[in-house]
Amino acid sequence: MTGLSVETLAAAAPGPITSAGNTQLGIAVLAGIAVIVLLITRFKLHAFLALTVGSLALGVFAGAPLAKTIASFTAGLGATVAGVGVLIALGAILGKLLADSGGADEIVDTILARAKGRAMPWAMVLIASVIGLPLFFEVGIVLLIPVVLLVAKRGNYSLMRIGIPALAGLSVMHGLVPPHPGPLVAIDALHANLGVTLGLGVLVAIPTVIIAGPLFSRYAARWVDIPAPEHMVTARPSAESEHRPRFGATVFTVLLPVALMLVKALVDIVVDDPASPVQRVTDVAGSPMIALLAAVLVGMFTLGRAAGFTRDRIAATVDRSLAPIAGILLIVGAGGGFKQTLIDVGVGRMILDVSENWAVPTLLLAWLIAVAIRLATGSATVATISAAGLVAPLAADMSTTGTALLVLAIGAGSLFFSHVNDAGFWLVKEYFGMTVGQTLKTWSVMETIISVVGLGFVLLLSLVL
Repeated sequence: MTGLSVETLAAAAPGPITSAGNTQLGIAVLAGIAVIVLLITRFKLHAFLALTVGSLALGVFAGAPLAKTIASFTAGLGATVAGVGVLIALGAILGKLLADSGGADEIVDTILARAKGRAMPWAMVLIASVIGLPLFFEVGIVLLIPVVLLVAKRGNYSLMRIGIPALAGLSVMHGLVPPHPGPLVAIDALHANLGVTLGLGVLVAIPTVIIAGPLFSRYAARWVDIPAPEHMVTARPSAESEHRPRFGATVFTVLLPVALMLVKALVDIVVDDPASPVQRVTDVAGSPMIALLAAVLVGMFTLGRAAGFTRDRIAATVDRSLAPIAGILLIVGAGGGFKQTLIDVGVGRMILDVSENWAVPTLLLAWLIAVAIRLATGSATVATISAAGLVAPLAADMSTTGTALLVLAIGAGSLFFSHVNDAGFWLVKEYFGMTVGQTLKTWSVMETIISVVGLGFVLLLSLVL
């Protein structure tokens, strides 16, 4: 992606900051991750604070001077926020415009009006995938759950038959497709091409979401046959709105940044001439910041003004969209600091040395590391950031396609088996009125299917590309 890299901005801590051997570094990494896991799971400390303390602990265990460890952490934090902070903010603004204007409801109602009977699970996965592009996972759940419950109740559908496809669509977008925070940070850390990663991410996401959504929901509905909880059926955000954006304009706005980034990737491959005027234009228009900024500016008219919003109302919507992402930005930034600390204490070199004697493919190794951190911390974003930092040296000699697939392997691993240490687990449990056991048999299994199937398609693509 564009912008300064973490390594460029980490001049305050150039090169390895300790001469510790591989054994000591290995123990330091395990101890640092253990500190993070313990603080998050046992002491319920916010992930931002846990990552900060864990980074300092990593440096101490590795024998690095505390001052240099702090310099590494702050340099990584600053570089990560500089690289993806604006993109996360723009995505939040676009998502808020989509929700508040009723654009999301317009997409939902239009698609549901054309879907009946057996087509309904496929309609739900389509709705979730389209809406999930600009929305964070938690926001997407809050937005879609009322729709899922209403459809299940009024159409007399099994709640799992409708709910699992919607959750699968949101989760796959969250883990595999930029501009979500996890994939963006991994792209930045591995210096992957965003357009190529986006294109391959969509290619992997389509079959993955079909298998984990509509197909798996058949079995989930048999294992957990429950009705929609009455107390959770609430009014939708735009139920009382007099005006809504039109369906075509809404879909155009949501897909605009994706289209611009994919066009840039296509032109880069076909033209491959930096002096070409066409490539110069697409390089600018298809850069993540410009693509998302264009969608936000267009959305102010196609979504905000179309819904009858005044200038003051649009300004207020933008203002309200930024406050909820403060925690996300801090977690992502602290994850970048942890990643830079890993690099500067020499963990990257250690991974290269150790992996030379392993018969584990790089993509599988990256997936396994992300899985381990996901299971321990419960956070897909923390798993993605930490795994990207650990395997970053392995991407140095990889092709553009190979690096993009490495990002997707990490993203797939970060979704593996959500359980009781994941906030998303409890969110789904409470909204659907399930027991812990029922949530494990449905939501947790679905997440595992996404992770494993996603890895399978990534490995398959690595054989043909």
